[in-house]
Amino acid sequence: MKREETEAFVLAQPYSAPYEHATGPVGTRFFTELRDNQKILGMKCSGCNIVYMPPRSTCPRCFAKLEEWVELGDEGTLLTYTVVRYHEPTHPTDAPFAYGIIKLDGADTGIGHLLGEVDLKNISIGMRVKAVFKEEREGNLLDIKYFKPI
Repeated sequence: MKREETEAFVLAQPYSAPYEHATGPVGTRFFTELRDNQKILGMKCSGCNIVYMPPRSTCPRCFAKLEEWVELGDEGTLLTYTVVRYHEPTHPTDAPFAYGIIKLDGADTGIGHLLGEVDLKNISIGMRVKAVFKEEREGNLLDIKYFKPI
């Protein structure tokens, strides 16, 4: 039997998919502290002595259960960055803007986040930055509005 060649049929239709994510006890404590106290917490591995930010329940290096909470500063060092120069409806702000990987003081790992109040021509790896919190926080990573140069 010979297959008949046909043109692709495309149907444009709105689609909505509600999504919920449970963060578990580690994420719950982390996001609650961000929201309620503007505190940034990490988790320290008792085997490797590595402080993870964002916190996690298991060390990815030695597989130890992580139980020691560490309060981190709201300042850190920019490890790397990228400048976004195009518009997408899901972007947190109008282009151009920058994202960076920030290693907070007291942490051994970096976290990706938006950079704000920054001259895009003068961003540099190694620059010091500070977290700026939203006035109305909701209990998610975007409670940190952005990191600004200090």
